[in-house]
Amino acid sequence: MSPASANRAERLADRLAGAGEDGGPLDGYLVTELTNVEYLTGFTGTNGACLVTPERRLFLTDFRYAERAKEIDGWEVEIVSGQWLEGLAKHLTGQVGFEDDHVTVRTADQLREATDAKLLAAGGQVERLRRVKDAEEIERIAAAAEMTDRLYGLLGEHGLAGRTEAAVDAWLTGWMREQGAEPSFPPIVASGPNGASPHAEPGPREIGRGELVTVDMGVKLDGYCSDCTRTFATGSESELDSLSREIYDVTLRANEAGLAAVRAGADGSEVDSVSRELIREAGYGENFGHGLGHGVGLEIHEAPRLGPSSEDELIAGEVVTVEPGIYIPGETGVRIEDLVVVGERGVERNLSSFPKELSFV
Repeated sequence: MSPASANRAERLADRLAGAGEDGGPLDGYLVTELTNVEYLTGFTGTNGACLVTPERRLFLTDFRYAERAKEIDGWEVEIVSGQWLEGLAKHLTGQVGFEDDHVTVRTADQLREATDAKLLAAGGQVERLRRVKDAEEIERIAAAAEMTDRLYGLLGEHGLAGRTEAAVDAWLTGWMREQGAEPSFPPIVASGPNGASPHAEPGPREIGRGELVTVDMGVKLDGYCSDCTRTFATGSESELDSLSREIYDVTLRANEAGLAAVRAGADGSEVDSVSRELIREAGYGENFGHGLGHGVGLEIHEAPRLGPSSEDELIAGEVVTVEPGIYIPGETGVRIEDLVVVGERGVERNLSSFPKELSFV
């Protein structure tokens, strides 16, 4: 187990002291959500679980991963034969927390039937640990972000006008895989009126001149995700209409204002409101309907959340997006997104380095 991974298991064990009923202790915590299992052990197979107690670190999987499990250092490993739930249940004693936010009611009932232990709903324990990234995680996310920036540069060189959204999407995805990465989510290529849909799917529309094209993409590299959005213009400055130019400028100012508000201790709703108020004052409040951002790590969407109803307080070491947008139905849209590391007094590091000034390609 790497020092970072060992520390994660220790921090989870420390949380058991107050994660039980009425703030009491848990005797153990069962982790079955695979991303959380990967976070704790590095295991990336399709079937695995962890049991963490104050004294024990147990990893369980089935015979398909017997060889891979040998690579997991610092954990007692058991290969479960027979029924999976019974294999887990025999190790549970006392009061054991489980990830009720990931386990179905049926599975929880079956697990309770298979053990005398008292199972308590205690989801979110590992996700809380995952919010704050260690130095190794930040460097992995930074490497993924750097690859995304490189791809944006190549996209600008290749141009957009005359290509279909679907063709651009296929080229982006193909390039990522040639580099040994995967898309961290299906890329968005939204041109002209399609840009009014924040989650538009690339289609057969041919990208014209004198219009905006929003490209939202990220790569998953070495297990960690990146996320970045840039909006380009096609043709020349004289071909772009005044509305498109105006909403681009407003969105860019909202992005910069949101970045300036990011700091440890700030509420997710507070940071969101800074960008949202700027857009509202410009007359486009009804055209910004999604939250300002979210955490990024092993998954593309993690805690914390930046939005009007967020109750999350930012913590130094979190990696979050700041992505305001303006969407004009039937006409056009803009979104500008950076990926940043939260610091004590502000943004510690902006991992998105591709320029945000409007590029004509």
